[in-house]
Amino acid sequence: MQTSFWVRRAHKWLGLVIGVQALLWMISGLYMVVVPLDVIHGDHLAHVSTEPLKPDATRIGHARLAELYPGLNSVRLKNMLGKEVYEIRQGKDAALVDVATGAKLSPLDRGTIMALAEESHVGEGDIRGIEWVTKAPSEVGSRPVPLWAVHYDEAGDTTLYFSPHTGDLVARRHNLWRIFDFVWMLHIMDYEERTDVNNTLLRVASITGFAFALSGAWLLLYSFTRRKRA
Repeated sequence: MQTSFWVRRAHKWLGLVIGVQALLWMISGLYMVVVPLDVIHGDHLAHVSTEPLKPDATRIGHARLAELYPGLNSVRLKNMLGKEVYEIRQGKDAALVDVATGAKLSPLDRGTIMALAEESHVGEGDIRGIEWVTKAPSEVGSRPVPLWAVHYDEAGDTTLYFSPHTGDLVARRHNLWRIFDFVWMLHIMDYEERTDVNNTLLRVASITGFAFALSGAWLLLYSFTRRKRA
């Protein structure tokens, strides 16, 4: 008798403690299941150009680039706005250079970024503004700054982030992604970085939920046993 009393009481209080979080788990999980991941990633808002490269007859070789840029780690030929450019890396630093002269093209200016954004964007809105970002907002995570942020005047409040050093589209952000980020925070209970799926708070909540389920299972078995005796 005493055992059932204390298990019932524990079950009640465990339910009060974990109930709200369990509801948040279900709501956030439902959102993550209902909204397709490619929509969250913003694949429908912008694409990366796949046009074939147009060979440049005046292209300088890697040996000349190594002379111009000591400590060169890698060289990659890429297409930027229909023209060939080299993307070079020196240690952790990246830059774009002219294929004919080897002159450095980056950091890219506002006009070039606007052209890259218009080439990539497939939404319906127009550019509302272009921002030079030196302090990374939470929605771009740990991506290195500075970045160019191109804001669009459309229903989803789309923002495309470009690297000024490589011209790459590094992030697509819109309201559905921002909602996902918020419910993901609630789901994993990491209210600061929103990345740690093994944090202490989540562990405690999981253990509490497990204890709630065990106590409920015990009470269910107890009720059947008691009814059978009666």
